[in-house]
Amino acid sequence: MAGILVYALHDDEGNFNKNSLGAISEAAKLAGQIGGEASALVVGDVADDAAAGLGKYGAAKVYRAKSVPEGLAQPIVDAMAKVIGDNGISYALFGGGLLGFEIGAGLTARLGAGVTMEVTAVKVQDGKLVAERPILQDSEIADVGYVSEPGIIIGRLNAFDTNETGGTAAVEDVEVELSPWSTKATMVQRGEQRGADVNIEDADILVGGGRGLGAAEGFKLAEELAESMGGAVAATRAVVDAGWYPYAAQIGQTGKTVAPKLYLAAGISGAIQHKVGMQNSENILAINKDPNAPIFEFSDLGVVGDLHKIVPKLTEAIKAKKGG
Repeated sequence: MAGILVYALHDDEGNFNKNSLGAISEAAKLAGQIGGEASALVVGDVADDAAAGLGKYGAAKVYRAKSVPEGLAQPIVDAMAKVIGDNGISYALFGGGLLGFEIGAGLTARLGAGVTMEVTAVKVQDGKLVAERPILQDSEIADVGYVSEPGIIIGRLNAFDTNETGGTAAVEDVEVELSPWSTKATMVQRGEQRGADVNIEDADILVGGGRGLGAAEGFKLAEELAESMGGAVAATRAVVDAGWYPYAAQIGQTGKTVAPKLYLAAGISGAIQHKVGMQNSENILAINKDPNAPIFEFSDLGVVGDLHKIVPKLTEAIKAKKGG
């Protein structure tokens, strides 16, 4: 079957990850073009109605592995490999996120499959899937096809939009025999290593703060601006390392990757380590007193000036526009 399997990540409350839902929607669209069907794998104790509910995003079938723990990559690799092998599935598609990358890489090694990471779009050519991946610092797009099955496609964060089409998926329970090495790790706690519970990956608007804020107290400016726009606050590694803001909000090579509709960088120089975490934002606005700051090279709009004067006035203007 020329099917597409998506791993559907969920939290401890059973809420499915937005990027997983986007991947299911994308899989459903693509499966229709290659004469197959989209299916999803869920692990852990997911309720019948929650699993079947993935049908409204386009999943025709949901495979449920109750004995497999959520959050650990290797047991999920075991489950995905079994479902793919037992059902002759042609492709595995992952939404963005660190766990998806880890599972996708493990599945690639297990099955001797071809893999494409950092995918921003997928298309159909001659009845097969072709992944589009930015290369050369995002200056070019490479088309990547697959010479054998299965093909593993791992999307960038927020690469695929969710699309509710209605419907209910059939739920099939699968028994998975875990590999010996898959039981060596135990989940102790899910969540951030340190810092507050800050959700920056799903935010449409982000205000990023850097060293230009001057001190931890300077983040109050960023928080007030973000609140006025209905957004969230993010931070660079330098300020997180300095203890100015929680690690949960860190963007960059050693933090999170985000792709909001608007990223407003306040006092951020734009080092490459930070750029890789936010360069996929639809619109980038930078405020920096240094006209030679690297961030201006890839910003859509740059403002040279003192953020301590500009940000409060911008916040006031937004509040006034919204009527308080």
